[in-house]
This record gives sequence, structure tokens and C-alpha cells, in this order.
Amino acid sequence: VAPVDPRVLALAAQVTESREQDIPLLLLELKGILNSASLGCEESKKIKQDIYHYDLTRYCMLVLRQDHSRLHGGWATAAQLAEILSHCCVGLEVKEDPEEFYTKFLPSVIDNLLFLGRRLQARFIRAIKDEEKQDFLRWFRLVTDAICWLFGGHVQLAACVLQNDHFQQLLMTDDVETAVIMMSVLQSVLKVNSSLLLQVDEKTLHSVLDELIYRLSSTTNPVIGSAATKLLLLVAKSCKQLVKLLIARYKGLKGLLSKQWTGKGFDKDLSQLLDLLHLEQSSGKGEMQKQHQAACIIQATWRGFQTRKRLRKLPQAVTTLQRSFRAKREQELQHLKKQKEDEDLKLQMQLQRQRAMRFFHERQLAVLEIIHASQVNKYLEEMEEKSALTIQRFWRGYRARRNFHQQRQSLKEYKAAVVIQRAASKFLEKRRRTRPLSPWKDPKGLTDEQRLALQQKVDDYIRLHPASQMSEEMSKELHTQAQEKLAQFLFRNRLDQRAAQRREALLAQVNTDVELLMNAPGLADTTEKDLDVFMSRSVPVATKARQSHNTMLKYNSWPWWKKLGDEFVEDDAISDDVLNAELETLFIGGMK
Repeated sequence: VAPVDPRVLALAAQVTESREQDIPLLLLELKGILNSASLGCEESKKIKQDIYHYDLTRYCMLVLRQDHSRLHGGWATAAQLAEILSHCCVGLEVKEDPEEFYTKFLPSVIDNLLFLGRRLQARFIRAIKDEEKQDFLRWFRLVTDAICWLFGGHVQLAACVLQNDHFQQLLMTDDVETAVIMMSVLQSVLKVNSSLLLQVDEKTLHSVLDELIYRLSSTTNPVIGSAATKLLLLVAKSCKQLVKLLIARYKGLKGLLSKQWTGKGFDKDLSQLLDLLHLEQSSGKGEMQKQHQAACIIQATWRGFQTRKRLRKLPQAVTTLQRSFRAKREQELQHLKKQKEDEDLKLQMQLQRQRAMRFFHERQLAVLEIIHASQVNKYLEEMEEKSALTIQRFWRGYRARRNFHQQRQSLKEYKAAVVIQRAASKFLEKRRRTRPLSPWKDPKGLTDEQRLALQQKVDDYIRLHPASQMSEEMSKELHTQAQEKLAQFLFRNRLDQRAAQRREALLAQVNTDVELLMNAPGLADTTEKDLDVFMSRSVPVATKARQSHNTMLKYNSWPWWKKLGDEFVEDDAISDDVLNAELETLFIGGMK
């Protein structure tokens, strides 16, 4: 087995270890590796096999799908990679799993190349500067040449090209230059396999033929007419069945060719096509065609009338299209200008912010130089208090405005309800005033039997529920017992509070001792100073105070937006409750 080319091996290692945006420029080195060997020799085949074995061709295929306007090298790199990929695939003999190479990999390569061609065609049409348009046209030609080279080496790919949706979209463009290039690609496809149009589905065949006939009927450009005529001549020569299809599907084709395209510089090809159409029409003409000849003439006349009518309206349509194109281009230019102005404004704001910050620091340093050292802390405290008040004022204003906007709808509903209620109250009051007063009627009294029955019920209830009576001595004794129980409860509550304070003091002392033991050095490194830490109770208290002080300094050094509200505090922030708990623990430990 021949050894692997070290250049291919080194390039594969670099591509594997490199970033995604650097891969396209690295893959351009394949061009030098391929050019180092003669085309068709064993060395060239071995290099292509090594490139395919180390997936460099797959890298090239995947890179074609990327947006190269944001990558190094731009679209020129993409066009060169398309050329490199086609040269790597032609003449390659795959020994391991050839079915995947021919049925999956090569159709994917064709699809990606056509997709790249659509992108280049779109950018060529949108380009404004002549130099930029020429560059995109040159790169588009490189991609189409790579496609032709690829299906020229693999004939079975011609059907994939013809049936691909990207190819049909490329062929249906209104641009003259790219349309001529795509018709030349179609001509190359038909030269590779002349019977290909009979093998594809009917929809694809009709789409291609409709596009060629549309080119002949909708334009007067001789370049487009010559290319379309040559393609129709190639189709007619390939199979008589296609000639019959042309005659049956496009009734006025002969008249269109003879009237509109005679004397445009390609009369030889035009006359050959007309002869083929006339020969097929005359040989197959029978009684049925004679009967329908009048209908064909009417149809041809009507189509000619419609075509002439459409051509008369064509300048107006072109004017409208140009106007919309210019408006769109102006809109894009305005968008770019606005984007640039926004970037400049953002940069100026950043510079102004930096200058303001620098001026603030310089002014603060100047003030610190003027103020006496003993008054510095007092000045800083005043400045912090003023800053805190300012920030709080702005924060409260922001929160109030936000709450107002959130409650605006409910406030509107509340006001509407108040208006409705006021109107309803006025209406009811007015109605009540206008209502006539009813004459006074004495309440109905109880009869003697009802009065006796009610009195009997009252007497029964009093007999079943006699009233309880308590003497003055019993009330005083009950009050004394309540006072004694309340005093006992308060005494037990004070004892429980003192016990809780002792437990908190002991817990604080234990926590301090645990931290000292965790941070204590080993026995071999212990000094007298370390022993004093455990022998004196003031040192742990001072250590705990130092830790709490550092915590407070860290908390005060945070930016202002971390201290505005709960939604601005990060996970590692220290709340006021935690700081107060630490200070209370320190005070209890000190008392202990």
C-alpha cells in the first residue's frame, strides 16, 4: 500500500484543530497539492483518494453552504473551493463503500454547488458598483464551470443537475448575463446525455421547454435568442418525439422564429430548426391536422396578438420595476447610513461617558488633595450619602413610572366604574324624588291569641335558661388567679430568652473556634503567635471582626446597580439581614 501524502495528512490535522472561520482558507491549499501531480496519473488518483479518505472533500462541500460574506476570503474563496471540489471528485476511484459516494455524496456536492451559484447570482443582481458586479460574475462562471466539469466526469449527475430546484431557479432569472451562462450549462448537460430530456419527469421537461420559449418570445436580445435557438436545435436533433412535443405544445413557434429572429446573426441554426419543425409537421400532417389548421391559425394569431400586447406594455413594466429597484436600493442605502450614524453615536456616547468618568475621578482626587486627612472619611461619607440619595430618587421615580404604566388600564377601569356609579346614583336619586309618596298605613297589631302564645314562649325560654349569678368575692378571687398566671408566664418567658442568648453566644464561640482550627497551621509550623490565638479570647473576636469588616468592604465596593432592588442583586450578594446577623454574633462572642 502506498504511503499517505504527508501534505494531505498535515492539512487534515490543521483543519481538525482550527476554528470554523479559518477552515476555508486552509482548504485552498488543496489546489497546490492537486496541481503538483499530472492529471490522470496514478499519483493524482492516490492524492484524490487520500483527500477523500481524510474527509477533506466533505469539508469543502459543507463550507459551500456557509455565508462567506462573514468569513475570511469572502466569495472568492467559495468559488475556488467549488473548483477544487469538482477536481477532487473527477477521476476519484472509491474502493470503500462506492455506493455511498455515487448515490449520496456526489448528488450532495451538486446541490451545494448550485446553492452557491444561486447566492452568487443574487449578489450579482443586487450589486451596484461595476467592479463588484464583475467580480461576482467571474465567481459565478467559476462555479458553473466546476458543475460542468463534475457532471462531465460523472455522466449520471446530469439528471441530478436538470432535476434540481436550484438549477431551475437559476435558469429562470431575468438577468441577461447569468441567463446566458445557465443556458450554456444546460447545453453542456444535453451534450453529455442527449436523451436526458426523455428520462426526466414531464414537469421538468415542460419547465425547461417553457423557459426557452419564453426567452424567445419575451426578449429581443440576440445573445439570448441565439442561445435559446441552439438549445432548441439540440433538443430537436436528439429525438423526434421532442420535435412532436414542440409542434404540439407551442403552435406558433415557427411563426415566432421566422418573424422575430430572422437576420439576427444566427440564421444558420435558425434555418436548421425551422427545417426540422417543418419536416416533422409536413410528414405527420394528415386529415386531422388539415381539419384543425384553421384553429391553429386562429390560436397563433391570438397568441401573437397577446404577445404584441404584452410587449407594448413591457416598457411600462420595466419602468415600474426600475422604480421599485431604485427605491429598494435607496432604502438599503438609507439603512446603511442610519446604521453607521447609530454606530458613530454609540461611539461618541461611550467617549463622552469615559471623559465624564475621567473628569469625575480627577475632580475627586483634587478634592481629596485639598481636604485635610482627618476630614477625608467624613467627606467620603457625605458623598456616598448624596450618591445613595440620588440613586434612590431615580430608582423610586423609575419604579413609580413602571407601576403607573402597569396600573394605567386598571386606573382607567376604576375611573370608568366611578363615572358609571355616579350616573347610576344620580338616576336612582332622581327617580326616588319623582316617585309619589304612598299614604301612611298603621302597622298591623297582634291579636289576643298571638300575644298569649308569644308570652308563653318567652316564659318557657326563661325557665329553661336561668341567668347565672356571681358574687363580688368570687369575681375578685378569679381576677387574682389570672394575675398570678400572667406573672408566671412572663417570668418563664424571660428565662427562655436568657437561655436562648446563652445558646447563641455558645454557638458563635463554637463557630469562631472551628474557623480558627480549620485555618490553623500544622504542629510542625506552629509558633508562639499561633498559640496566643487559642489562649486569648480577644484574638478570635478580632479575627471575626476583621472578616466582617472585609465583608462590609466588599459589599460597599459593588456598583450601584447591584444595590437597587432584589431583582438587581446577584447570587453571591450579601443582604442586610446577613450582615446584621454577623455583627450580632460578633457582639455576643465579645461579651462572652
